[in-house]
Amino acid sequence: MATTTNSKRMARLEARITPETKALFQKAANLEGRTLTDFVVASVQAEASRVIQKHQMLKLSVEDSEAFVDALLSPPKPNDSLKSAALRYKEVMSV
Repeated sequence: MATTTNSKRMARLEARITPETKALFQKAANLEGRTLTDFVVASVQAEASRVIQKHQMLKLSVEDSEAFVDALLSPPKPNDSLKSAALRYKEVMSV
């Protein structure tokens, strides 16, 4: 049994693709001077980062942005329920 001294373990990813798709990927990899594996991994990694960033970013319209800023700068007065909740919180937390 072979053992590895490399502390970084690698995970394997496999995918079934058509020969046409593989040829397309290979052509692009060749044009970039990369191996097929390197090209695919780099491309998927870049796309994954883009997708994650897109879903983590909060996008507001100009109207939404203005409403948000207005709410921060001019918050409504606390109603009785909020005042009561704040008092209970202070009692429970001994604040």
